[in-house]
Amino acid sequence: MIVEVSRGDEVESTHRVQGVVCSASGREELCAGDPEILTYWRSAMKPFQAIPLLEDGAAEAFGFGPEELALVCASHGGMRQHTERVAGMLRRLGLAEDHLHCGPHDPFDRDTAQVLSCAGRLAGRIHNNCSGKHAGMLALALHHGWPIEGYEKPDHPVQQRVRKSLADWMDHEPQDHQWALDGCGVPTPRMPLHEMARAYSRLVRRAADGDPGARAVANAMTRFPQLTSSPGRVPLEIMEATAGRLLAKEGAEGVLCVAALDEDWGMAVKVEDGSIRAVGPAAVELMRRSGVLRGGEQDALAAVAESPIRNTLGEVVGRIRAREEAGSD
Repeated sequence: MIVEVSRGDEVESTHRVQGVVCSASGREELCAGDPEILTYWRSAMKPFQAIPLLEDGAAEAFGFGPEELALVCASHGGMRQHTERVAGMLRRLGLAEDHLHCGPHDPFDRDTAQVLSCAGRLAGRIHNNCSGKHAGMLALALHHGWPIEGYEKPDHPVQQRVRKSLADWMDHEPQDHQWALDGCGVPTPRMPLHEMARAYSRLVRRAADGDPGARAVANAMTRFPQLTSSPGRVPLEIMEATAGRLLAKEGAEGVLCVAALDEDWGMAVKVEDGSIRAVGPAAVELMRRSGVLRGGEQDALAAVAESPIRNTLGEVVGRIRAREEAGSD
């Protein structure tokens, strides 16, 4: 696919996007580009990093319910509803913000970032969009009696436990993938796009079949999408527009994974140049082509499928929308 960025009536910029929709059994339903393209899973793997907390009893031991679990799966906006809950998770663990390995960055939510700036405050580690995931990893370490120091390192028992769990969802053994450090400092694998899509289809299939870990993760993310994301971000818009029927999670550098709680399919897209602005139009277009949207869902996602570009006066001066690449099938 090509995502076009227009100004007026003319195309000003373009982004090439690869995408695939496939079933849990491995059948590829629709491809846009190369489903074998390799890219890092980044934050789109967070639902699978959360599952060991449930399988090992750590979530229950520390009283983490669906809201806390949603934050473990989150790339949150650093809003008060996010940071206060992560702070509460740390209190239950008897730990402080300094125990989080993830570094500080400005909140994704612009209003929150502006409030901090106007107050003369710097963002902390708790504002990092991955702070919930890191709190979850600390909980897993404490539950097992593992040291919390270095919990982010590839050879730490926490990361080894995550890799072991990933084997249940991947087509290949985790050690067969190339790994690198994510932006928050924990390992992330480089893998084919179709393997990401299939992992998501397996997640919702097993949730429907009653798997406790998969069901808890899917339930938390779709019941509390405002905790896994923040206003204006594509995953939140997809989950709200479909009333929680679709589960969506983005990753850095233009990665997005989606699955349906009531169907056997998963989807993954990758914007080749990593531009986040192309993710929404590409994802909605791929879902439209594959016929997975129902009823009024396509209309509800119209603003994601064709995003307006506004100037500093608020006037619409262009559009961001997907089209089929010339010469493709």
